[in-house]
Amino acid sequence: MPMIEISDAADPRLDLYRDVKDRDLTGRDGLFMAEGKVVLERLFVSPVAVCVNVLTTPERLKTLNISGLIERVPVYVVPQDIMDAVAGFPIHRGYLALGRYAPPKSLTDVLTAPRVRVLALSAIANTDNMGGLMRNAAAFGVDAVILDAECCDPLYRKAIRVSVGGVLKVPHYRVDDLAAAFREHDLAAYALSPSGRMTLDEVQPGPRSAFLFGAEGPGLRPELMAACTSVRIDMHGGFDSLNVATTSGIVLYHMCRNQ
Repeated sequence: MPMIEISDAADPRLDLYRDVKDRDLTGRDGLFMAEGKVVLERLFVSPVAVCVNVLTTPERLKTLNISGLIERVPVYVVPQDIMDAVAGFPIHRGYLALGRYAPPKSLTDVLTAPRVRVLALSAIANTDNMGGLMRNAAAFGVDAVILDAECCDPLYRKAIRVSVGGVLKVPHYRVDDLAAAFREHDLAAYALSPSGRMTLDEVQPGPRSAFLFGAEGPGLRPELMAACTSVRIDMHGGFDSLNVATTSGIVLYHMCRNQ
């Protein structure tokens, strides 16, 4: 694996790492930015993404497990001050990498087994929530995540960081119509809502199931709710609000365990 030492902040090989914060939402030639040791090491062995190159410092390189990288992936090694200058702010973790999302299978191919578990997301625009949802999907063994057009990109730098690299473990797919996707893939769909007609304890998910979550404020659209069985989590004293990522952890545990 090539180790390339760079001592000039203006080196063009570092161009895609420039101004990390300002460019996070605009894309980097189809690539995404990974940050932090744990996230990088998950990128190196990801089943759904490939590492393009790495940017780190001599000190951090010593602690980075790079055994999962192929020989051709360049690792740019720079002094800390150069890394900070290129990124546009102090990179205290000292680890950055560029990756490309490249799941080897289509959604149809992923969902061929008799038993599948799908996390479905509608209008999740907050990157922290997206990261938490993807982290839970990885933790509980979800087979795939499907998102509508109103969801933010799970590959935003902050979403990846909050997911602790979980987004690099579970394949995710954009679909035009979630309800149509449920029908096409023969998924029993359950939509989480404070007004759900069933409690989570009453749900015995079928072999092929999807659990649907929407934004915490507006919730799910009525037409989408109509395509699902509505489910609620009863709460103490009439309180009716849980963070969507927290809710997903409770639901996915119930949905994925020994079923």
